[in-house]
Amino acid sequence: MAKQEYFLKQHPLVNLARPASGRMWTTAFCAFIAVMQSAFTDSFASLVLALSALAAALGTELILTWRKRGFDAVRDGSAAASALVFTLLLPNAIHPLYAVFGAVFAMAVIKHSFGGLGSNWVNPAAGGWLFLRFSWPGAFDSALKGSPLSVISEGLASGLSNPQGSPLGILKIAGGGTWIASRLDGTVSSALNGAVFSFVKAELPSGYVDLFFSRAPGIIADRGLAALLAGTVIVAAFQAGRVWVPAVYLFVYAVFVRIAGGVPFGGAAGSGDIIFGLFSGGLVAAAFLLAAEPVTGAKSAAGIFAGAVLAGFLTWLFRYQGFEAFGAFLAVLSVNAVSVIVRGFEFRYLYSGKGLSL
Repeated sequence: MAKQEYFLKQHPLVNLARPASGRMWTTAFCAFIAVMQSAFTDSFASLVLALSALAAALGTELILTWRKRGFDAVRDGSAAASALVFTLLLPNAIHPLYAVFGAVFAMAVIKHSFGGLGSNWVNPAAGGWLFLRFSWPGAFDSALKGSPLSVISEGLASGLSNPQGSPLGILKIAGGGTWIASRLDGTVSSALNGAVFSFVKAELPSGYVDLFFSRAPGIIADRGLAALLAGTVIVAAFQAGRVWVPAVYLFVYAVFVRIAGGVPFGGAAGSGDIIFGLFSGGLVAAAFLLAAEPVTGAKSAAGIFAGAVLAGFLTWLFRYQGFEAFGAFLAVLSVNAVSVIVRGFEFRYLYSGKGLSL
C-alpha cells in the first residue's frame, strides 16, 4: 500500500536547552518565591492557597496516572508547576477551596482529558483560572475588593478622570484618601528623583515602587512582583524558556499602552502609563510563565513570533478597551486557542510531501 512520506522544510522548534522536567521545576520555583513574598504580608494566606492547589494538583495527577506511571507522574514537575503558576493568578483573599477546584479542573480536564503532558491545547494554569473566574465570579470579585485595580475600575465607573492619563492618579482620588504610598515608596522615590531623574528634569510620582511590594489585596502575581521578577531572571539564566517571546509580547503591549493607554483614564493619545501597565494585572506572569510556555504555542519561529505579537495586542485590547483588569490571561488563552489553527498552517507550509514509498 502506498504511503506518503513527509520531509521537513525547516525543523519545528519543539526542543529547548533544558529537558521538560528541568523547565518545570524551574518554573515552579519561580512561582513559589512570588507566593512567599505575598505570604509574608497576608498572614500566609497566599501560602495556604498554594499548598491547597499543590495538594489538589498532585493528588489528581496521581489518581489519573497511578497505574501507568506511579510516582513518576509527579516527579517531572509539571503538576507542581501548573499548580503554583495557577496560584499566582488567584486573589490572595479567596477561599482555599476555590484553589482546590481550579487545580483539579486544570489537571483533570485541561491536561489529562486531552492526553496528558504535551497534548493540552491551553495552558493548564490559565485554564484553571478561566474556570474559576467565570464559575464563581462573585467569590473572585469579592476577594479583590479594595485592590488597586478594583478601586481604579470603580473610580472610572463613577466618572473620574486624570488629565495625565495616569491610573495611579485615578487610584489616589478614588481611594478617598485611604490609599497612601508606603514609607518605602517615599524613600525610594525620593532617592531616585534626587540621584537619577533630576538630571533629565523629570520626577517619579509616588506609588510606583509599591507596585513591586504591594500589601493591598490583589492577585498573588501582583503582590509578589519583586520576587517574580527575580524568578524570571532565573528562568532566563537556566534557559527554561525562550526569552525573546516575552520580550516581543511586552514590547507590542507597551507600544499600544503608550499610544492609547491613557485615553480611558482621561488623558490624550500618547500619554499611556507604561510602568503601571507592565507591572500590574499579572503582566509579568502572563509574559514569562504563560505566553512563553512552549507546549501550547506554535512550533515554528514565525508562528511563535506571531503568537507573541497577537498576545501583546489582545492584552492591551482586553485591558484598556474591554476593561478586564486581568485581560493578559484571557489574551494568552485566546492565542492558545488559535495555535491549533496555526499548527495546521505550519504542517501545510513547513512540511511537504516528496513522493510515495511502498
